[in-house]
Amino acid sequence: MKVQFLYLFLILFLVSCKQESSKISSLIDYQGDENFSVIMSGTAVGHLKTHTVGDTIQVDYDYKNNGRGPTLKETIVLNTEGFPVQWKITGNTTFGSKVNEHFALNKNIASWTDATGSDSTSVNNALWYVDQSGSPYSAILIARSLLKSSDFSANVLPAGTLKLTEMDKISVTVDSTTVNLTNYAVSGAYLNPYYFIADNEKRLFAIISPSFVIVREGFEAQEKELRTYAENYSTQRFETLQKKYAHNYGKKVRIANVKIFDPNTLSLTEASSVLVDGERIVSIDAPNIKGKDEVIINGAGGTLVAGMYEMHAHTWDEDALLNILAGITSFRDMGNDNEVLDQLIKKINTGVLAGPRVHRLGFIEGQSEYSANMGIIVSSKEEALAALQKYHDKGFYGVKLYNSMNGDWAPAIVKKAHQYGMFVCGHVPAFSNANAMLRAGFNEMTHINQTMLGWVLEPKEDTRTLLRLTALKRFATLDLNSTKVQQTLDLFVKNKTAIDPTLTIHEILMKARDGEVWESTKDFIDHMPPNIQREYKVALADISTEKDDKEYREGYDKIVATLKIMKDKGIFIVPGTDLGGAFFYHRELELYQQLGYTPAELVKLATYDMAQYLDDEHLGSIATGKLADFFLIPGNPVEDIKAIKTISMVSRGGTFYYPSEVYPNFGIKPFTSMPEVTEE
Repeated sequence: MKVQFLYLFLILFLVSCKQESSKISSLIDYQGDENFSVIMSGTAVGHLKTHTVGDTIQVDYDYKNNGRGPTLKETIVLNTEGFPVQWKITGNTTFGSKVNEHFALNKNIASWTDATGSDSTSVNNALWYVDQSGSPYSAILIARSLLKSSDFSANVLPAGTLKLTEMDKISVTVDSTTVNLTNYAVSGAYLNPYYFIADNEKRLFAIISPSFVIVREGFEAQEKELRTYAENYSTQRFETLQKKYAHNYGKKVRIANVKIFDPNTLSLTEASSVLVDGERIVSIDAPNIKGKDEVIINGAGGTLVAGMYEMHAHTWDEDALLNILAGITSFRDMGNDNEVLDQLIKKINTGVLAGPRVHRLGFIEGQSEYSANMGIIVSSKEEALAALQKYHDKGFYGVKLYNSMNGDWAPAIVKKAHQYGMFVCGHVPAFSNANAMLRAGFNEMTHINQTMLGWVLEPKEDTRTLLRLTALKRFATLDLNSTKVQQTLDLFVKNKTAIDPTLTIHEILMKARDGEVWESTKDFIDHMPPNIQREYKVALADISTEKDDKEYREGYDKIVATLKIMKDKGIFIVPGTDLGGAFFYHRELELYQQLGYTPAELVKLATYDMAQYLDDEHLGSIATGKLADFFLIPGNPVEDIKAIKTISMVSRGGTFYYPSEVYPNFGIKPFTSMPEVTEE
């Protein structure tokens, strides 16, 4: 005990000496350790720990959800004004890419190295650096600086301006301990603000979002309460945008002088006008006809296309509006926090928030250390069947089975689901393979890698881990004419099973390289805020060697070749992204041209075919009596699928949105101008 006491005394003495000699930043108000828990859907999945001595903060950040997550170490040294003069971040990202990020301020020269490369600039005064790969802990450090600014805003490096907004004064009580807190939002770094909570000493209490919380150790029981604040702030933001930019004209609306994509002929009609009354299309008329008391939207000879379907979505209010602006008016939600999604759908359906129409799949996951923490997690076949029953009783149209579930339970789940007329799809459970799920009766296989892994894995290899991504390198040596490959493809054909390939996410995972712009973003990256542009130049996988580079690229080519064979065999392909949709959905369709689709066939696939697949008889095409879900583009998507990337107007059930009005609220530069609108 004496030795420990002397050691502690020595540390405190050295700290106090360093504080006195180096004039530690007044923004470091705490010396010692701080511990936080990372929580997703009520489950602790990792930690954030800090250790502060003098002007130096050490950060340890690690969490794992769904078998993956970041592991990061940071060293941050602040000057007397609270700005970083040294910052080092090492470790790996969620998907395994190595992190070695550095920032330094030397007199008036700021320099940094991140995954996109190295850069430097001269500065007149110290500025905050927005890190690319670090933990969320820097939020409190940045906030302490912004609070000293007269307008709570400041320019930051590499580019942009951050603004701090106080949201609420709250208090949290655990047992007999009450902590008074302030909730803040920081905007300007990304498409949407991020939220955090500080105590009265300006120490971090929590990072909050609608999907996860990082909270001070000892207050984990308040996770749901704290997450609700983030949900409410996000809702308030999008309610405000809806009130300002959702145009409900209260009278008939005519879109004049447009050509209409016809899925039956795979061509455009002659020039027409489309009349909307309420939420439905009531007539299709001559191009410049004009009725009494109508709002006229001048289509200027452009093309009207029915609303598209993002078939692999995980719905959040942050991406709901962006998908509407991208012409995506319907979602298939593949798994979510059921309670949160219940509330979100109600808000969308009542017009409080903008968002697509949502078809829900119930998410069933097995209990394990690798579980994805959403939907219903089960520990037995009986619990899985009970989860299915619950989803049926709540009106879900089907279920999705996931990685940690026991594959032996699948036949019983599928049998009961089909008795109810419910749809079944999913991942291949760990230690099973696609053939087993196809024989069990899956209606659709999710992600092309889930099917192809059965051709390259050994029986005991565990796909609950990152192996389900890193093993994609093995695809490079696949013989697609081999018996094992053909056997699986024959099962698809025999059982009429569809495939939801999510090709874009595989393109990014396997072809993204540090410092190179993602292929999938080249048509829109210049329209994005600076820090989003940085994100689109980073490798996701660990590409440490030339061998890795070659194998991942060739593995991706095998994926494309496999999907082309599937299409040629008549296996139905379902377009979805698992990337939030919007601009990435446009890329998903564009990539399918490699499989042999024409642009016109792709527009039909994204609209009419998906409406048929989901039995949406009132959607999928533009015709009298159908719901008014469509979008307007200047170009011709029959000639060039890229035309769908430039949208000037969207109708979602007769509520009209003009992307050029809304995009600046996300820091996005509009792609085209707003059409002329005449209100009489």
